[in-house]
This record gives sequence, structure tokens and C-alpha cells, in this order.
Amino acid sequence: MSPKITVLETIAACRDYRAALGQTPIAFVPTMGALHEGHASLVRAARRIVGDRGHVIASVFVNPTQFGPNEDYSKYPRTLEADLALLQAATANAVFTPTPAVMYPPTDTAAGKEEARMTIDPGPLANVLEGAIRPGHFRGVCTVVTKLLNIVTPTKLVMGQKDYQQNAVLRQMIHDLNIPTEHVMEPTVREPDGLAMSSRNRYLSPDERSRAVVLYEALTWAAAEFAAGNRVPETLQAGMKQRIETRGLAVQYALPAHADTLIPWPRQIDGPCVLLIAAQLGKTRLIDNMVLKSA
Repeated sequence: MSPKITVLETIAACRDYRAALGQTPIAFVPTMGALHEGHASLVRAARRIVGDRGHVIASVFVNPTQFGPNEDYSKYPRTLEADLALLQAATANAVFTPTPAVMYPPTDTAAGKEEARMTIDPGPLANVLEGAIRPGHFRGVCTVVTKLLNIVTPTKLVMGQKDYQQNAVLRQMIHDLNIPTEHVMEPTVREPDGLAMSSRNRYLSPDERSRAVVLYEALTWAAAEFAAGNRVPETLQAGMKQRIETRGLAVQYALPAHADTLIPWPRQIDGPCVLLIAAQLGKTRLIDNMVLKSA
């Protein structure tokens, strides 16, 4: 049985815990809770990266600053007891579980307002796709991850590929701000039928769940076309969109983009490419992606 996981509720407790580890390699897995096998796989990957002599620290924090005014912050599932059990079984050593008041205490500036807080400008990578649809989202993500990295000071930051744009933004942030942490992106974990695991999948009705797999089907179709030599973005985009809409989902975007800049390919794909999809299914918003490999 795994040793009991250490729960750290305050910044001071987390810093004291980290300081006692000295030069021990630390892999950090930030989460918003409502954990599933995809998160467990990240913790196990973090354990492989740092080995038995290293330490794996996770966090469970539903970050209010990355939710828009019409998004599901208040309804986002909170399942801390189950989350702790999953993290312990996956061999995490500790978990940081701050409240919003811990992470964002009341300001004592002259302005005295929430707007007076310092935030991280996520730059041009955050202006497209998710950033265009969810204004301010990546500002909230970058700000909270910077705070977490400053508190935990890990050797490695381990995240899943499902949030591809988030990975790209954070990787750029770590590079540009000279943060001494290496970003590691692990493959998306999928259900047996291909649906990407997500905490929001629990919102889906049985009928919606059966239709949600069309995102993966659209990605695999486009990947097969690409492997067969199709390099025309419009064709791939139209084919993915048509397949998704046939199953009754509202497509927000479904396109091939440059894997590094995230700029949609204009006429001919002639470099690193990622397929990116976002669609609304009932009240649930789903995203997925697939990196294409050139022959």
C-alpha cells in the first residue's frame, strides 16, 4: 500500500514541505480536481520521470480566474476525498489544496480592488482558438501556474496533451520568463472508444456520450487523409466539421494548425501540424487534438 499522501493546505506549509526536500527532483502535476484515470496516468508518468528517490507533488485547485462570466466555475465538480485517494494510489507524495482565499487573498493596495492584482500577459499564442473564444482564460491560467511554480519550485511540470494550446502557452511562458522548470507533455489518455478523458465528460447524458466520440473519429479521419498525402487544410477542415456536425455537435473550430505557433495553415501544410477541435454538445464544451506526423 502506498504511504499516506501529505495534504498541504497553505502556501507556508507547501513551502516548508518543499524546502525540507532540498535538491530532491520534484515533478509537479497541477489539476483542478474531479480526477480520473488521465490524471492518474500523469502522476504515474511524473513518478517515472523522477524515480523512486524523487518526489511527486500534485495540486487540486479550481482556479476562478481562468473561468469566464458565463462558464461553469460554480458547477465545476469538487471531489476532494476521491481525488486524494486517486493521487495516493498513483504514488503522489503530496498534494497542495489551497482555497481561492489562499491563492488570491484580499488586496491591500491603494486601489483596493481585484483588478489591481498582478497578472501574466500570455502573449500572441493566447490570442487564437481557445483564447479568442474564452477571453482572459489564458491570463488566468498563466497567472495561477506561475504562482504554483513559485510555491512548489518543481524540477518538472507534467501536463496532459488534451489541452494542447495550454501546453504551448505555458511552455512559452516558462521559456520567456526564465522559470527553472522543465515542461513535459504526456499523451492524451482516452476511453476505449477514443473519447479523450475529461472531468467534463461526467456532464454528458448517455446519448451525448455516445455522440461525443465523433471528435476522435474526425481526428482519426483527418490523420488518415494526411498520411495518405492530403496536405490541403480546407479539405481536412471541411471533412472534420462535416463529420462532427452530422452527430449534432456545434463546431467552434476544427482545423489543422502549425504545431508550434498554432496559426492555422493557410493553403498547404508544409511543416509541423496539429489538428485542433472544439465543439459544444448540449451544455458541455469538448476539446481534443491530434499531432500529425510527416511521412
